[in-house]
Amino acid sequence: MSHHANLNRSAAIASVSAALLLLGLKGWAAWSTGSTAMLGSLADTVLDLVASLATLLGVWIAAQPADDKHRFGHGKAEAIAALFQIVLISISALGIASRAIEQFLSGARVEEAASGIGVSVAAIVVTFALLAWQRRVIRKTGSLAITTDNVHYQSDLLLNLAVIAALALDQYAGLKGADPLFGLGIAAWLGWGAWNASEQVIDQLMDHEWPEEKKQRFLDVLARYPDITGVHDLRTRTSGNKDFVQFHIWVDPKLTVRQAHRVMDEIEMRLHAEFPDVEILIHPDPEGLVNEVGDAGKDVLPPIRVNVD
Repeated sequence: MSHHANLNRSAAIASVSAALLLLGLKGWAAWSTGSTAMLGSLADTVLDLVASLATLLGVWIAAQPADDKHRFGHGKAEAIAALFQIVLISISALGIASRAIEQFLSGARVEEAASGIGVSVAAIVVTFALLAWQRRVIRKTGSLAITTDNVHYQSDLLLNLAVIAALALDQYAGLKGADPLFGLGIAAWLGWGAWNASEQVIDQLMDHEWPEEKKQRFLDVLARYPDITGVHDLRTRTSGNKDFVQFHIWVDPKLTVRQAHRVMDEIEMRLHAEFPDVEILIHPDPEGLVNEVGDAGKDVLPPIRVNVD
């Protein structure tokens, strides 16, 4: 777990460093060109920096071990950091759209394009390097905060390409409204990205159940154990990069408490072999006993069960 925490922290620090570098470059370019598209890119980078700092704080808190006041750990700090990023992206999109409409109506033109194009090319190179490292970290840790940050920086690639196109069309092709129109397109893209990223964050904060495919894989492993005659009241959720699952199982009512406990330990060991990062809570019931009502009381094990010696 500490290796994952270090990887997440390294990705967050890389994100902060990239944002600081791009902030300086784009600030100079926005001042020298007067471009709305470049100003929008600068505003996005300012929020990138704030969001990256929030991500760094989120992954640091999420890596802290469980304590007396947070018995399930601190994993949801990642979702909170990701939600903060989404709010900032949405604010950025509204601000850029407002500025683009104002410039389009006033008929303002870009003052000088070459510096803005050069800065945007440099930004693309830096962003590609950051995305490559973030994707490597995400494959190993599954961090929600880093994933949201990665989605945001993917949009930055298109944003910088849009800035290049806007500057070139306005300055060299003489298309008067190109810059504000591209600025408006950038705002729409940022807003769409924020909307899409919000689904996973809200699901985690609301303790949404695992995807059906993942839940079914878990049940398939559980069904291989010969001493289980049924499973009900299965509950799953995810917090940060850690999964939690709890369920009731039916066992032979003739088993002693010690024997039932041994069965529980063996089940947990088998499940952890294929789901190593899942925290499992099992409640044994005598076969056929159901205290729950509705769907919670239904047996959810697959109908075809394979016993493994």
